[in-house]
Amino acid sequence: MKLIVEQSAASWYKSEMELQQGDHVRIYVRLGGCGSVHPGLSLGVMKDQPREIGLLEEVEGVNFFIEQDNLWYLEEKDLTVSFDAPTEEIKMSVQ
Repeated sequence: MKLIVEQSAASWYKSEMELQQGDHVRIYVRLGGCGSVHPGLSLGVMKDQPREIGLLEEVEGVNFFIEQDNLWYLEEKDLTVSFDAPTEEIKMSVQ
């Protein structure tokens, strides 16, 4: 199980969220949205300090992480966070 944040996605988050070197961004399970893994649940993103990191990926000087208690959402699969330039949207893919 891995967290993969592509450089283009990290750059987009840095710009949109005004992130600085060393900041932490939590990817978390939330109620609602269009998640493809568990009906009625999706992934959210927020600037936050980690409590108990389950997965961590540092890209562009920013620490993207998922807490240990949210790993169940991935079902032992990898999460890839990418930026789709034509639509200018972030894509989160669990495979």
